[in-house]
Amino acid sequence: MLVQAIMTSPAITVTASASVAEAARLMLDNRISGLPVVDANGALVGIVSEGDFLRRSELNTERKRSWLLEWLTSSGRIAAEYVRTHGRRVEEVMTSPVSAIAPTASLSDAVRLMERQDIKRLPVVEGGRLVGIVARSDLLRALSQALPAASTSAGDAQIQASIEAELAKQSWSRNGFIHCRVTDGIAELTGTIFDERERLAARVAVENVAGVTSVKDQLVWVDPYYGIALPPPDAETRQA
Repeated sequence: MLVQAIMTSPAITVTASASVAEAARLMLDNRISGLPVVDANGALVGIVSEGDFLRRSELNTERKRSWLLEWLTSSGRIAAEYVRTHGRRVEEVMTSPVSAIAPTASLSDAVRLMERQDIKRLPVVEGGRLVGIVARSDLLRALSQALPAASTSAGDAQIQASIEAELAKQSWSRNGFIHCRVTDGIAELTGTIFDERERLAARVAVENVAGVTSVKDQLVWVDPYYGIALPPPDAETRQA
């Protein structure tokens, strides 16, 4: 899936010369937590978010330092912090430069960039102009639409084949120690695991297969260092 399939377009923007009060009002009125900042030609010049308003003189939340840290901190840094806590225009508090992504980029590229830079939104730029924005809420919306609806039309043999195919693809289960048998939509997991995290992964893999109504866990955990085997947790059954 591409970014352009889920991005919000057009994005709500603000100009660099706008006031902090205007930006805050735009975010509140539209229930968004960040605004791309554009120039007169629609080119992206920065981004302003709720995080830029955390430390403000009006709220008495400026950073407080001990006299020693104040002495050790450069005057330039203290001056820059003063601008961010007292600035009245967006250009004085915004983050710039800002990362952006193309509308034809993949969602995996967008997520990778958001994770690497620990950001919640990415402006989408094409031909030097802002054309949209993709945020975590857009990803959540796409996920809700992509999640499969419950279905019980598949037969046991088809369900079992789908489960086996999924387990065969995963590095933690393709060793052949995890097995599954489906009867009347109930998937029974048997076999051996060597890490308790594999138990939950196996359940998730089974629950994601259409037609599974519940999962019966009979996996035996074996400690790979001591060879101690523990029985399944009372043959726990979970509804899918």
